[in-house]
Amino acid sequence: MKIIRTIVLAVALGSGLPLARAEMANGIRAIVHDSIVTYEDVFELSSQTEDVLRRQYAGQPELFDAKMREADKENLDKLLANELILHEFQTAGYNLPESIIDDAVQERIHAQFGDRATATKTLLARGITYEKFRQQVRERFIIQAMREKYISSGIIISPHKVETYYLAHRNDYKVEDEVKLRMIVLDRSSDTDTNAPDTKELAKEILRKLDEGASFAEMAKIYSQGSQRAQGGDWDWVERSVLRKELAEVAFSLKPGQRSGVIETPSAYYLMLVEDTKTAHCKPLIDVRDQIEHTLVLDEQKRLEKQWIDRLRKKTFVRTF
Repeated sequence: MKIIRTIVLAVALGSGLPLARAEMANGIRAIVHDSIVTYEDVFELSSQTEDVLRRQYAGQPELFDAKMREADKENLDKLLANELILHEFQTAGYNLPESIIDDAVQERIHAQFGDRATATKTLLARGITYEKFRQQVRERFIIQAMREKYISSGIIISPHKVETYYLAHRNDYKVEDEVKLRMIVLDRSSDTDTNAPDTKELAKEILRKLDEGASFAEMAKIYSQGSQRAQGGDWDWVERSVLRKELAEVAFSLKPGQRSGVIETPSAYYLMLVEDTKTAHCKPLIDVRDQIEHTLVLDEQKRLEKQWIDRLRKKTFVRTF
């Protein structure tokens, strides 16, 4: 520990200027007992969300920087928690048979690479030895097993708690007016092709066939160019906000069993069949009970994990930089 602290002190005092990411990559970000978390460890996790955040906050550099700082902090906390759990496993005297790790490694190799030869080759290309890979699998296995033991096991959500949550969050389960919709979509991109059939005439022809008794689902399977063609144009239940304005106005004016005429938009022609309707309502508890219970389990896991990690942190040397 004394050597580590000396290294940290040298890093901390070596420069009064902020370091660029590339320069800080091997710098020490935190110490947990005698384990080190580097800046690179944090960067590797944060880089997984960086591209997403960059797209999400394009043109908002200050907000992007703030979100990246949040991600860095969350990932540092995650790495610290992992190190605390590994330290607890070691100091508590738990034992893990190597045969279990062997099985876990083989499962990971099969899932990620197919076979050991491919795994070894791929890992070396990434600068990771087989031994390091095995150690990573071992640590992940320990962390997962410890979380199951101290956090996930024994969580029971009572029916009363589910009902209380539902009553307090009823607005979250409100549903707009809905229609059960089938739709035939005819793309107008070929209208400029003089050799292609006239799309509007095709739409009128389909409408005539429907008027003569043809099945809407069959006409959709034959002619529709929409993504639900294989399902006979079945969109199932849709809310008004899902449809573009001109389509929504027609769809929500129809009664169950009614069809539209040909609806023309700049990009396509549409024909619609409304099979059923529902007025705006709040989903009943029976429909959302499993969803609420899952939410409450996750909330309880987060609460228990925070308590557990806080306890581990109090009895372990932790320092961040």
